[in-house]
Amino acid sequence: MIAILIINVTIRWNVRRIAIYGKGGIGKSTVSSNVAAAMAESGLKVMHIGCDPKSDSTTLLLKNTKCPTVLDAMRNNSDPTLGDIVKEGYGGILCIECGGPKPGSGCAGRGIIAAFEKLEELDAIGTFHPDVVIYDVLGDVVCGGFAMPIRNGYARDVFVVTSGEMMSLYAASNICEAVRSFSQDGYARFGGLIQNSRNVESEDELIDKAASEMGTTVVSRIRRDPSVQRCEGRGVTVVEGEPDSEQAAAYRTLAETLTSCSEDTEGGLRLG
Repeated sequence: MIAILIINVTIRWNVRRIAIYGKGGIGKSTVSSNVAAAMAESGLKVMHIGCDPKSDSTTLLLKNTKCPTVLDAMRNNSDPTLGDIVKEGYGGILCIECGGPKPGSGCAGRGIIAAFEKLEELDAIGTFHPDVVIYDVLGDVVCGGFAMPIRNGYARDVFVVTSGEMMSLYAASNICEAVRSFSQDGYARFGGLIQNSRNVESEDELIDKAASEMGTTVVSRIRRDPSVQRCEGRGVTVVEGEPDSEQAAAYRTLAETLTSCSEDTEGGLRLG
């Protein structure tokens, strides 16, 4: 059983803080990295934090290069610096991977907590002053570590990548429920579903029905397209690799939607 660590977080700038959740394998990292690329392309300074123990969220932003993880840096150096864990990717995106435990030992959720503590200690946001922070998070919110972005005030707006597949929608429903249970503390708000299509029969209708039951909306429908596999084979996002494609345009539209949805007029905000 994992104890959830409560941390007082001070947000000193009007930073858009977006968490993108989703069941493993649903394509959330593909979506989030393309959104990050599109936001950077529009002139925003983006920090992209991968919260999946596979540590592959930023790979396409770094041209198929693995980003050193916060946990590995902590294991190899008792006093790591931001230079050890923050790497600049496409469009100047600040890439960070939390990492995970060594195979067969430790807890991935507890690893995320430790990584977030270290990023807070090093004042990553205060040092780089990003306009947007994107958290790419595995959809297991039963675990306190994976819930940390929404529970501890790091993320303000939460979106879930889903398809019409049953287990994907089940995970989306759980995440929606978790966000709403924390909303009374003023930490996060549920922004809606992002459809990453798998060509399931009646997929639009299935997701619309699920959104209605959750009391939310579908903010974007990303159609299945071979450009994703072509660009991933080259180690780049679609936004970078096929910038004139319909798929790149869809990611840019989604980036504009998330930017608009996450606009916050609160200014400085203390959470915790």
